[in-house]
Amino acid sequence: MKPELLYLLLTAVLTGTLWLPVVIGYVAARGPLKPADYKVAPTSPLPDWVNRANRAHQNAVESFAPFAAVVLAAHAMGVSTAFTGQCAAVYFFARLAHAVIHISGFSLFMARTMAFSVAWGAFIAFAGVLLSHTM
Repeated sequence: MKPELLYLLLTAVLTGTLWLPVVIGYVAARGPLKPADYKVAPTSPLPDWVNRANRAHQNAVESFAPFAAVVLAAHAMGVSTAFTGQCAAVYFFARLAHAVIHISGFSLFMARTMAFSVAWGAFIAFAGVLLSHTM
C-alpha cells in the first residue's frame, strides 16, 4: 500500500472514532438515553471536555473530505513521491495531535492552532504537488 493511502486510511479511522469520547461524555454526564430523549434531546449542561470533543470530531469530519479528495486524485493520477508520502504522514499526525490537544483543553503555545496549521500546510503542499502534475 502506498504511504498516502495508508495515511488516508489512518485518518479515516481517526475521524471515524472521534465520536466515541463524545458519546462516553454524554452518557457519563446525562446517563443512557431514555425513550423521551429521542423526541426532545436533553439540554442539561455537559462538561467542557465533552463540548471540546464534539468540536474536535466536527473539525476532523470537515477536514477529511478535502484531504481524501487530494490523496485519491493523486492515486488516480499515479502521483506518489517521497514528498507526498511525507505530506500525508504529517497531515495524519498533526490531525491526531489536534484531536488530543483539542479534547484535553491544552492551550499553551496556541498548540491547537499550531497543529491545525501544520495539517493544513501539509494538505496544501500535497495539493500543490498534485496541481503541478496537471500543468
